[in-house]
Amino acid sequence: MNKRTGRVSWSTTLAFGAPAIGAGYMYLILSLYVMKFSTDVLLIAPAVMGAIFSLSRIWDAISDPLAGYLSDRTTFRLGRRRTWILSSCVPISIGFYAVFAPPFSMQGSELTLWMTIAIIGFYSAMTLFFVPHMALGAELSTDYHERSRLFGVRHIFFTLGSILSLGAMYLLINEEFTEGGNVRLLARDLAFIAIGVMAVLVIYAVVYLRERPEFQNRQQGGPLQAFRDIWGNPHARLLITVTFIENVGSAAIAALTLYISQYVVGAPAMAPLIILAYMVPSSLFVPIWIPLSKRFGKIKVWMGGMILTGLSFGGMFFLPYIESLEQRLFWIIFLAAFAGLANGCGGTLGPSVQGDVIDYDEYKTGERKEGSYFAAWNFVYKSALGVMLLLTGFVLDFAGFVPNVEQTMQVKMAMVSLYGLFPLVCYTIGAILFSRFTLDEKAYQVIRTELDARRAENENGKPATTGL
Repeated sequence: MNKRTGRVSWSTTLAFGAPAIGAGYMYLILSLYVMKFSTDVLLIAPAVMGAIFSLSRIWDAISDPLAGYLSDRTTFRLGRRRTWILSSCVPISIGFYAVFAPPFSMQGSELTLWMTIAIIGFYSAMTLFFVPHMALGAELSTDYHERSRLFGVRHIFFTLGSILSLGAMYLLINEEFTEGGNVRLLARDLAFIAIGVMAVLVIYAVVYLRERPEFQNRQQGGPLQAFRDIWGNPHARLLITVTFIENVGSAAIAALTLYISQYVVGAPAMAPLIILAYMVPSSLFVPIWIPLSKRFGKIKVWMGGMILTGLSFGGMFFLPYIESLEQRLFWIIFLAAFAGLANGCGGTLGPSVQGDVIDYDEYKTGERKEGSYFAAWNFVYKSALGVMLLLTGFVLDFAGFVPNVEQTMQVKMAMVSLYGLFPLVCYTIGAILFSRFTLDEKAYQVIRTELDARRAENENGKPATTGL
C-alpha cells in the first residue's frame, strides 16, 4: 500500500479478491440449491431443513464471536489474518463435500443427522475464512474511498464465483429432469472440483498478501468485552440492525428462486438464467457506485440502492397473475436485473462503511478488533439467511406445498409474498433506519486525523492515546 495516498496496488487488490471466487461459488450454491436438493432429491421435509438452518444459526452465536476474537489475538509469524485464512482450507473442504455427498445408503433420521452436521460444519469452517478475510480487507487501506474500491473488487470476484455456481446448478437441475440422471453423483463430483479451486485461490492470497504490523496484537480485552464495545458503538449498533434487515430481504433470492422458477414461473430450467440476470449487473455496475459515492456520499447512495432493491423485489408479487410463460419470464428477469444492479451497491459500499465504523472503535478504545466486528456482521448475514430459510420452510409446509407437483394458488401466493412483499418491507425499513447514520466522510476525516496523529506519536516514541 502507498502510505502517502492510501492507494492499494492492483496486485494486492487481486490477491485479496481472488479467494472470494471460491467463497462466492460455495456460498451461493449452498444457499440456492441445498434446500431444493434436500427436499426434492434427498426427500427431507422443508420444515426439517428450515430447522437445520435455524440450528446452525444458534451455533453461529458461539462460533462467529470466537473466530473473530481468536483472529484479533493471533500472534503467529504468518499474521493474525492469513494464519486463519490458510487454516480454513481443510475444514471447508470436508464440510462442503459432506453437504453434497451424503452416503447413498442413508435415509430418514440418519440422513437428517448427516445433513445437520455437514451444514453446521461447513458454515463454521467458512467463518474461519470469511471473518479474517474481510478483516484483512479493512486493514489494507485507511482511506475513506479506497476501501470502497477494494471491497468493490472483492464483490466482483465474489459475484464471479456466484455466476460459476449457476452453471453448476444448471447442470444439476438438468440432471434432475433427465431420465436416468443421477443428481447425487453429479453434485459430489462438482463439490470435489470446487474444493480444489478454493484451495488454490486461498494459497495464492496467503502467499501474496501482507498484513500491517502496526495493527497486530492491538486488542486487550476478552471476547465479551470486545462485543460490549461493538454494541456500545452507536454506529455499529445501527449498522448491525440495518444489515440484518437488509439481508433478511436479500435472502429471499437464495431461499426461493428455484421454487419460484419451477412452481410460479413454470420454467425450472431457467432458474440459472434468472439468477444470472441478477448477478451480472451486480458485478458490472460496481465501477458506477464508487464515483457516485464520492459525489453524493456512501450513506445516501447505499440508501438509494436499498430502495431500488426493495422495489425490484416487490414487483415479483404479481408473477402469478401473468398468464403467459414468456411474459412471466420477461418480468422476473427484468426485475432481477434491477435488483442485482442495486445489490452491487450494498456489496461495494457496505464493507467500506463497516471499515469506517471499525476505525471509530479505534478512535474510542485505542484497539484494533476488525475480526470481532466482521464476526458480528458475518453472524448477522448468516442469521438473516437462516431466518429466511426457516420462514420459507414453515410457510411452505403451512401453505400445503407438495414437491414435484403443480402447486395451488395458495402456495404460489405464499411464495411470491415471501419473495416480493417481504423484501420490499425489509429494504424500506432498512433505508429509513440508515438515514440516521451520521458517520459520513466529514465525520470520518476528523477521526482519521486523530488516529494518524496518534500513530505519528507512537513512531516518534511518544506515549499513545488509548481512547477518548
